[in-house]
Amino acid sequence: MFQSFDTTSSPASGPSRVKALRERFDALGIDGFLVPRADEYQGEYVPASAERLSWLTGFTGSAGMALILRSQAIVFVDGRYTTQLVQQVDAATFTPGDLVGEPPHSWIAAHAPKGLRLGIDPWLHSGAEVKRLTAALAGRDGSLVMLDHNPLDAIWQDRPAEPMGAVAVQQEAHAGKPAADKIAAIAQGLAEKGAHAVLIADPSSIAWIFNVRGADVPHTPHPLARAILLADGTAELFIDAHKLGPEAARHLEGLARRLDPAELADRLAHHAKGGAKIHVDADATSIALTRVIEEAGGVVVEATDPARLPRAIKNAVELRGSADAHVQDGAAMVAFLHWLDTQQPGTVSEIKAVNVLEAFRARVGESLQNPLKDISFDTISGAGEHGAIMHYRVTTETDRMLLPGELFLIDSGAQYINGTTDITRTVAIGAVPDEQKKFFTLVLKGMIAISLARFPKGSRGCDLDPLARIALWKAGADFAHGTGHGVGAYLSVHEGPQRIARLSTQELLPGMILSNEPGYYRPGSFGIRIENLVYVTELQAIAGGDLPMMGFETLTWCPIDRRLVVKALLNEEEHQWLDAYHQTVRAKLSPLISDREVLAWLEQATQPL
Repeated sequence: MFQSFDTTSSPASGPSRVKALRERFDALGIDGFLVPRADEYQGEYVPASAERLSWLTGFTGSAGMALILRSQAIVFVDGRYTTQLVQQVDAATFTPGDLVGEPPHSWIAAHAPKGLRLGIDPWLHSGAEVKRLTAALAGRDGSLVMLDHNPLDAIWQDRPAEPMGAVAVQQEAHAGKPAADKIAAIAQGLAEKGAHAVLIADPSSIAWIFNVRGADVPHTPHPLARAILLADGTAELFIDAHKLGPEAARHLEGLARRLDPAELADRLAHHAKGGAKIHVDADATSIALTRVIEEAGGVVVEATDPARLPRAIKNAVELRGSADAHVQDGAAMVAFLHWLDTQQPGTVSEIKAVNVLEAFRARVGESLQNPLKDISFDTISGAGEHGAIMHYRVTTETDRMLLPGELFLIDSGAQYINGTTDITRTVAIGAVPDEQKKFFTLVLKGMIAISLARFPKGSRGCDLDPLARIALWKAGADFAHGTGHGVGAYLSVHEGPQRIARLSTQELLPGMILSNEPGYYRPGSFGIRIENLVYVTELQAIAGGDLPMMGFETLTWCPIDRRLVVKALLNEEEHQWLDAYHQTVRAKLSPLISDREVLAWLEQATQPL
């Protein structure tokens, strides 16, 4: 199993740990300390050794930050985690904060005590974030204190060791482009801009540039490493030698000089001497590294990670691999949904559903000789009221049965060497109330609207986001998460800069993969989400139109529960889309399914409305 159901934190631990942290404030010369979810690599998903936010507060979500002051402790989360936060932290110790509407720097600017001395670990905060914090504190006559060590690490007595996951080569047959060509293109860009070097701090960019994958972080196959790429075409890769087997070592020898991670600061200072211009992505790089460049006399040039956009725009090989991975994943999903339908309501638990789905993914992977490498995130398996917790993580303590008359939401994904998948289906366990069918259909209308969208060059995620919400808005409802996130090619299931969301200003470009996942959540009652992955197509002429338009091509193939669709709420175009989608699902998945009972279930599940 790639997923654990152990309870990894407890609200009861928070008070004593916050007390121990506050007891160190005077010696450190601070009045508060900021604890981000991010690790030293600014990642969303972090190794166990960097789960500081969870250890301190009990909150286990993938996005958040805690501001610990002398008399207040606030945990900031976004809309996905508001319900989860209340359940996981001690209410007498922690106050909920809004990570989007009033993030820590905004809260500080409006509410912080005058003269606040706020401590941070400079390895855990980006340069962009430090700028925001500094400006906010200045408005309160406060100051930012860069600590030379993280006080939580001294309190955390049983902190796990740092990971040493093995590195594997991502062959060109899956990557689609040689690593040497990627390095040369980045070097050319640096030379054209008069820069000496660029610091690559994002492990996913390291994986993409050097055509490698790692095993340091749960469910995200990138190695925790950094690199310096120079305008002369050479590169230095900072990664522990223990992570490299013979094949990976040979592969990297021809691309970069390998150095230990501890040597990064010295090499960065060396390259910065004499006022050299070093490109740094302020959103992805720890302020600690930026300071090394400045203190050595170098010039920090804030520039977007040169791999970020090329990594997001998948080449033809990556798109073909992703399409193949999704057909394979669809076959596993069908086997699971058939199994679920054959079980007596009340006999399957949330954990059992997760285990069975993972087993089907592994079994299909073996049969097709394309093994399941990992899941792409912890499966969200929520029955009834648990479905309303957007990022619910089932544990042995919260596990419950799937009962008749309720909805079951399962959001899952897989990592295959040729692609990353992410799919959500909400299904009926027995007969469910008509109101739940109504909201299911409204969510489906939003998902279809994105699937059918056509949009001109220059369109952004924020331009399309309302399409997924309008049916819900008309019913006086909404959902508190983005409509879609970017997805990597056998990399992170959450990849930027592409998104479909209210605040996403990134232009959508051909080859970008995104999720399409509107939802509806009624706390304490039920939750609905329907999710397919799509990719942006090239501009195409529209018959009788004035402008060529881009659109989306669907990657995910799996039945949508027709039992929950209120046909009268769909217009003709939506009706036709659903029937055509199910016809394609049947055509693509049937050749991969040998079990006659599963085939018969698929035939029935994909019938026209």
